[in-house]
Amino acid sequence: MSVKENMQLMASYNQWMNKAIYKAVSELSHADLVENKGAFFGSVLGTLNHNLAADIIWLKRFADHFSELSSLDRVRVLERPAALNSQLFDDLLLLQNKRFELDKLIIAIINEVTDEMLASALAYKNMKGDDRSQKFGLVLQHFFNHQTHHRGQITTLLSQMGINVGTTDLITTIPPM
Repeated sequence: MSVKENMQLMASYNQWMNKAIYKAVSELSHADLVENKGAFFGSVLGTLNHNLAADIIWLKRFADHFSELSSLDRVRVLERPAALNSQLFDDLLLLQNKRFELDKLIIAIINEVTDEMLASALAYKNMKGDDRSQKFGLVLQHFFNHQTHHRGQITTLLSQMGINVGTTDLITTIPPM
């Protein structure tokens, strides 16, 4: 599997899992959704907002670097979240709509990315303003892994509240040989 094929798989898995998470989260009352459960970003809603904010921050970095990717034009007009804990949406449906829109966009971006881009360095500033440079393919791996990490926290919180998200394994999304 090439790096690009792997990123396409991750983008598809990302979309599939976000749909499953939001379906499960829709069973929560607003009080359960916003209750501080002691997760990194407090509540289920806080964690969902964090994933969206972090994705937008990364996508803005990609847009700043790869001007030739027309799929990033829709990102260029988005406001950059001020912080990783930015509460972008208090309303779950609005958050879900933006999440699903962004997931479609991520798939389009990955489909447009070339092998040369994946092998190239991505220069960016981290949240502290420090200059960084990493291979773009590795940055994308982090991008997808980051969401998986926080979705894992959400599935744990949901499990503790008696809600089963269902199968979350990447391997179940891959057709058999």
